[in-house]
Amino acid sequence: MHDKSETIANLAEALALAQAEIENAAKKSNNPHFRSKYADLAEVINTARPVLAKHGLSVTQWPSYADGIVSVETILAHKSGEWISNTASAPADKLNAQGVGSATTYLRRYSLAALACIAQEDDDGNKASENEAPQKQTLAIGSEAAIALQAEIDAADADLAALLRYFGVDALPMLTEDQAKAARAMLAKKKAAKS
Repeated sequence: MHDKSETIANLAEALALAQAEIENAAKKSNNPHFRSKYADLAEVINTARPVLAKHGLSVTQWPSYADGIVSVETILAHKSGEWISNTASAPADKLNAQGVGSATTYLRRYSLAALACIAQEDDDGNKASENEAPQKQTLAIGSEAAIALQAEIDAADADLAALLRYFGVDALPMLTEDQAKAARAMLAKKKAAKS
C-alpha cells in the first residue's frame, strides 16, 4: 500500500539525484548459518541517509503489529513538504518480542533499500526459505473460500497480483488456510486505514 502528497515533482527530482549517488550497501554482517555476508539495517541506513539528506530528503519508519502481522510504514519526505509512503507487511515468525522485532527490522531494511535502490544480500530471506519446509501438510483454501477472499480484496481496493506474489502462489485457491488468514488481517488493516 502506498500514498503520496498531491504533487511529488520536487521529491522525484531529488530522489533521482540521490539514487544516482547512492552506492550499494557493504555486506559487513555475517550470517553464520548460511556462511554468507549481508548488509544489516544500520549499514543500509548509513549508506542511504547522508545522500538522501544532501538532496533535502528524509525517511521515517513507523512499525505496527496486529493479528500476527508486522507492518512498517516508510515515509520519504522532501524539504518542499512533498512526501510518498509505502507500507510493507509480513507475518511474525514467532509471536513474541523477538519475532516481532526480527520482522520489523527485516521490513525496515528492505523498505529503505527498495526506496533508495540499494542492492544487498538477503540474510533473513535465507532463514525464511529454510522455514518454508512444512511441518505438516497444509491444505489450500479452494475455490469457494477464494471467492469470498476475492470479495474482501475488492472491498479493500487491494492489488490481487501483489498479494499473490507476497504469498508465492499463482491463484487465490492455492493459498493455505494460514496464508488466507494472514491475507484477511492485511486486508482488514488496509480497509481500516482508508476509513
